[in-house]
Amino acid sequence: MATPHTRPAYLGMALGGALIALGVAYESLWCDPRELLQASADPLALHRLSRDGVTVEFEARPLAGGALQEGSIASIRFKVSDQASGQPLSGMAPGAWIDPTQASTEGDREHSCKARVALFLKSSIGARPLLDLNSYFLLMLNQDASLTVIDPTVSVGGVTSTLARIELPGRPMDWVATGDEKQVFVSIPERGKVSVIDTETFSRVADLDAGEQPLRVALQPDQHRLWVGNDSSDPARGGVTVIDVPGRNTLKTFNTGSGHHEIAFSADSHFAYVSNRASGTLSVIDIPQMRLAKTLQVGPQPLSVSYSALSQAVYVVDGEEGSVRVFDARSQQLRHTVQAGPGLGPMRFSHDGRYGMVLDSLANQVLVIDASSDKLIHHIPVAAQPYQLTFTHNYAYVRSLASPKVSMINLASLGEGRTPIIQGFEAGPAAPRQAGELPLAQGMAVSRDDNSVFVVNPVDNTTYFYTEGMNAPMSGYNNRGHQARAALIVDRSLRELAPGVYGSTVKMPAAGKFDVAFLLKQPPIIHCFSTEVAEAPDAGTRKGAHAEFIGLDRPLSQDRAITARVRIIGDDGQPRLGLSDLSLRYFQAPASMPRNLQLQEVGDGIYQTALSLPEAGAWQLHVQSPSLGRRFAEENYTSLRVMPAAASNASQTGARNLR
Repeated sequence: MATPHTRPAYLGMALGGALIALGVAYESLWCDPRELLQASADPLALHRLSRDGVTVEFEARPLAGGALQEGSIASIRFKVSDQASGQPLSGMAPGAWIDPTQASTEGDREHSCKARVALFLKSSIGARPLLDLNSYFLLMLNQDASLTVIDPTVSVGGVTSTLARIELPGRPMDWVATGDEKQVFVSIPERGKVSVIDTETFSRVADLDAGEQPLRVALQPDQHRLWVGNDSSDPARGGVTVIDVPGRNTLKTFNTGSGHHEIAFSADSHFAYVSNRASGTLSVIDIPQMRLAKTLQVGPQPLSVSYSALSQAVYVVDGEEGSVRVFDARSQQLRHTVQAGPGLGPMRFSHDGRYGMVLDSLANQVLVIDASSDKLIHHIPVAAQPYQLTFTHNYAYVRSLASPKVSMINLASLGEGRTPIIQGFEAGPAAPRQAGELPLAQGMAVSRDDNSVFVVNPVDNTTYFYTEGMNAPMSGYNNRGHQARAALIVDRSLRELAPGVYGSTVKMPAAGKFDVAFLLKQPPIIHCFSTEVAEAPDAGTRKGAHAEFIGLDRPLSQDRAITARVRIIGDDGQPRLGLSDLSLRYFQAPASMPRNLQLQEVGDGIYQTALSLPEAGAWQLHVQSPSLGRRFAEENYTSLRVMPAAASNASQTGARNLR
């Protein structure tokens, strides 16, 4: 996957309006790869394109079975294969968008498809599809009690698009995202809570009890349980709290010892390893049995604990005596001790488990331990006071407290008897320590393409984007109104679910005919598949009153006056008259400040109001009435596509360029 600056085609806004507005949580909805793109009796469900040696098959299939209909969760899949041999083509990174059909004839559809893709590629606010299957967001952890959501691909006049702000019950300290990035857990020490963030709606959906002074949060590899370190000043309350992720309830609290706690897991999620800094111990917890299996003495001040699947060992770093103790994960016996010097701190392993890197803040260096031999093989100088570490496939990135420089260690250059290659770049004008108090959460986030990073500078409140191979960051994103402290990537792009099969899961926002624009970079292919979404079975016979939107079923131009008109039909099928509390709540998808307008009755059950839609894009409209109840508000909504005033000219130019 390319960077947002080298391949903007695959980036954009997130899954669109109704999905965001209605808050879909679909943790278990990914299909079994063996079921992908099955033969379907529905001729509209599966489509095929063969061009330039490539065959692309498209399928939109409701996960619940039956017909594809409004409000249903749909599996969107593209199978890309070699036209001659039929062999799947992996690593293609296609782009895809879903938007209402705007042309009737096949020739017009092809022209319209290319024109709209040309607009989508510009990543401008005025060219947003209804549903975007290529985007990602930056989630910023702030110094105050909030998170900020930034779309790094959309900016106007250099001002980054801030999509949403998420209020928290207190100041955040640490966070962790689930593997599918649909949930983020944020520790709030002052409240004894862990807040749950739904990244589909970018909203806080729960605050879970997490023991006293919850700081570090960690998810075990199978994602079933969240572990929270409790840094209580009361030794009787220090330890870890275990939370069931699907049920969002506390399973058990372990009193493991006092001081700060770091947490690691065996690769099979059988054991949790919890360090207890003030107690000088490591607690080994049997996860299936939910019991404390063993307590090991590990030195006077254990600061970090890491696990390597390659060596099947647990590594405990002691900062006071400057040692790294290696415990065999099977026997839980000490098998080796690496002696260095005081000042050791965080330790992490490269993705393959081969190289364990330990930050030495006193000597301004990184120690490298080869897990295949448990030998200390390198002392690598880095910028002053290293304190954070993360990995891509090719590099280790080291953030320093006393310098704005990020040091990069080339992983391919490591090995006993070899000379490591070190590079670096400046991430802002000032050292992070000048910002004062910092959270545990990482100030560096790796992009999903695994060859670029986002680095937060908490002093100038800017997050810098750096891609490997460059001499300096390519851009920066300012978090206006809040002080950024950490960053996390929420990826919404198509995923390769099986060799050559790329897909996502979306909620179909409305009934109608939709174009599914597909883009392949090499060979260059742009094509619009078609799918139809039926009305929900109860669309015309909903119990209670319902709203019929008038004249909003097609895209409207931004430069024309827009009037929202709705007819309210009662449960007897007759127009409802005299509703004085009818209002329209509307906002731009996927998230913006909602606005409310009173709807005025104009006769025959029709109510209307003039809309002010300052930006082109997808807008969500919800009709509300306290007298008609909450269900009425939840069920009566529509999506409105607003085209930019100059879209027609830009579309024609873009289409010509893509031919």
